[in-house]
Amino acid sequence: MSRSEPWFYAWCDETERLDAFAAALLALVNPGALLSLMMSHQQGCETRSVDEVLAMIHAHFGGTNNAHLGSGVRLSDSERVMMFELICYTDESERLHPWGPLRLTAGERRRDFFPYEILVSTYGPRFVEAEAAVAYLLVQGDIEDLLLRLCAPDGSGRVPTGACTDEEDWFAPVEMCATYNANAAELARDLALSWVHLHDKESVPRIAGMSLETLHARVDAAPRGARVPMKGGSELAGSLSRETVLKALATPPAALLDALEAAAVPDDAWRAAEPKAHEIMELLRQLDEAAEGEGPPAFRAKVMSPGHVRFLEEHAPFRVRRLPSGGVVLATHPYRTLWPLWSDALFVLGLMS
Repeated sequence: MSRSEPWFYAWCDETERLDAFAAALLALVNPGALLSLMMSHQQGCETRSVDEVLAMIHAHFGGTNNAHLGSGVRLSDSERVMMFELICYTDESERLHPWGPLRLTAGERRRDFFPYEILVSTYGPRFVEAEAAVAYLLVQGDIEDLLLRLCAPDGSGRVPTGACTDEEDWFAPVEMCATYNANAAELARDLALSWVHLHDKESVPRIAGMSLETLHARVDAAPRGARVPMKGGSELAGSLSRETVLKALATPPAALLDALEAAAVPDDAWRAAEPKAHEIMELLRQLDEAAEGEGPPAFRAKVMSPGHVRFLEEHAPFRVRRLPSGGVVLATHPYRTLWPLWSDALFVLGLMS
């Protein structure tokens, strides 16, 4: 993986795209922060007025003239402040190169978002697994927060689906680290979108707006016994069959969601690391509250070694979050994909073939 900053994607019909962009902007930007707007055809402005920015976008958006906006965001979970870039693409631009059509990045560098090092106690040995678990705890809430600010800032339902990854492209939903669906009853679209993307080589941004019925027909049209290779799951989950996807689409949505929740239990390796991770989190809290130069003795430990990364790739837990709006978020750390969660749920339901 590229291990870049997180990339967030959302699909929205072009007729509502500027409204979705405006709602996301209002949910993201710090009040009074400087807004830097640049349109693809060189129009732009720097202002602290959201209304001025939106007026310029409405005046020039269209054709291949996309809106690129940068400003500052305060993350709700960690309360960190960093730069973000929010981009709104036209359908014409999406036909030339599919990007989103709504895309958000947070942080100007990977280190801005993901912790490069943490403070740990000077006493006792280091625990790579626990340090990796802390790296997860420090960012996971922010990942879900930003995904929801982009996709569901106001409960309008304009954005039916979105996703997050640390790659610069919107891949199969089951290969992302987080997905959003506005309607939990259509959660199986993640699986159907993944199949059509992987089997038919279709770009996800170009098919994300398809109805569930259309996606079902695309899967059904594939030859019987067709399979696509998958990565990141167990040896038994090395591929996904057409028949498994069709059976999942026929499964009651409530049963599918229950199975995903049941599969989202942390594994033994993660549970073993949690006690020490919580000790480190408590140390970080004490150091944050202490006056400068005071607090428990600690030193800076790097948490991006191959061992830390491998532990997150293999053991970072999954979250299945039911939203009050009726939507659902599936999420894990950006160094892992959602496929192990899906494959375990499909095995539980007896759908894997």
